[in-house]
Amino acid sequence: MKRQEGKRPNILWIVTDHHAYYGHEGVKRPNFERLAEQGVLFTNTYCSTPLCCPSRKSMLTGLYACNHGQINNAVTMAPDSDETYLDALRDSGYDNYYIGKWHAGGGSPADLGCHGLFYPGYDNPYHQPEYWRYLAGHGLPPAEMMVEKNMCEEGWIDEAKEGEIYSFTHDLLNEVISGILIGPKESHEAFYYAHAACELLEELKTREEDNPFSIRLDLYGPHQPYHPTMEYASLYPPEDIRLPVSFRDDLKSKPEVYQFETGRGISRNKKLMRPGNVTEDEWKMILSRCYGQITLIDDAVGRVLRKLEELQLSHDTVVLWTSDHGDGIACHGGHTDKSAYMPEEIMRIPLAIRYPGVLPEGEVCSRLVSNVDLAPTVLAAAGTAFRSQVDGLDLLSLFEKGGGGWRTAVYAETYGHAFPYVGKMAVEGRIKYVYNQGDMEELYDLEKDPFEMHNLSPEQRNCALLEHMRELCREIDPIRKDEILP
Repeated sequence: MKRQEGKRPNILWIVTDHHAYYGHEGVKRPNFERLAEQGVLFTNTYCSTPLCCPSRKSMLTGLYACNHGQINNAVTMAPDSDETYLDALRDSGYDNYYIGKWHAGGGSPADLGCHGLFYPGYDNPYHQPEYWRYLAGHGLPPAEMMVEKNMCEEGWIDEAKEGEIYSFTHDLLNEVISGILIGPKESHEAFYYAHAACELLEELKTREEDNPFSIRLDLYGPHQPYHPTMEYASLYPPEDIRLPVSFRDDLKSKPEVYQFETGRGISRNKKLMRPGNVTEDEWKMILSRCYGQITLIDDAVGRVLRKLEELQLSHDTVVLWTSDHGDGIACHGGHTDKSAYMPEEIMRIPLAIRYPGVLPEGEVCSRLVSNVDLAPTVLAAAGTAFRSQVDGLDLLSLFEKGGGGWRTAVYAETYGHAFPYVGKMAVEGRIKYVYNQGDMEELYDLEKDPFEMHNLSPEQRNCALLEHMRELCREIDPIRKDEILP
């Protein structure tokens, strides 16, 4: 397929955080689905690591964590420690903007030459002066929620009491609580940032400069705290919700890392309790709020996409919509969060890309894709590239000359979350392999066992397949091949 000639496209890249996607059926995302119908839906997209900072750094650099060094959320690599796609865009004449969550290591988007609305690190948008000015300008009350369930570790955010109103007093917006946002939906961070993006688009439409623009819009949700308004939560009556298939996993064929958990009522001494003190009805209520928040965010992003159309910018803008990683909510025995384990529920992420005149409309692509591919794809659309070789590939090439030469396997890694750990993952076709340092390996047939309930690695007949999958990991991560793999 021939790419557009002449004017380079604008770029709008939307990133949600901690998105419950794989294994969660029936969640309403009409704006995401509409975008996919206007472009390409990538159904086998994996994050490169199951944590925010390393995954976000990979989306900036096109590199795996083993190569960019931001291996977990605690490390603080400098934002310019590697070339980023924002550097390459800026050098080729793009004006770069960033709105929302950073959480990609040290510094902030300003260090990469971005303008917009953002803060270093993680922070809490509900505490920022710009948010309070937004509220005042629109006659909105500050965000507060009625807490229905607090699953924070004992001693952490005890002030969020069930049955009472909580005003997001924590320094970070990451409380493991769920409930209902009181007041209008526009006080939610997703609508606040969507409004900022719409204002920016209006400003860019009227400017005199001819430079193309790129915008990153990074929302804090659907990461916990789950706090949709009742408008969205009511779309998911708890009694109609089905718990994830892997909720009933007894973990007998899983490595010890699956046992790690700190959630209130479901853990003891940082280990998952089975059964815990959270009932299935309570889990369904929590999922109702999680799903409601996903739909709320979809609605907020829909306002930005409609603004693109209203300003007649859609045809000239590439739009990507994805998430940094999945959500372990209620998976594999009933977890509250991601950790160092790498099940599909955490590793698989949504991805849709619309590029009018270049990518086909309504296409569904099942090739193995990683979020390390997104930065090279953005640069290819902009007519430029990284100066050095990166790990990611250009997704646009899949739709040129038959898309030959694409990878046959996708890779991911983890270096721990709350504790040091090394895990390596490779997926080739229907087979998934996970190396767990100092513990059992994992091997699954995702076609027969899509929720990884039966670990095939102990079976003698799979020895050759195991060695083949180990070798895939060695090929991709040669730096550590002698020290981590059998």
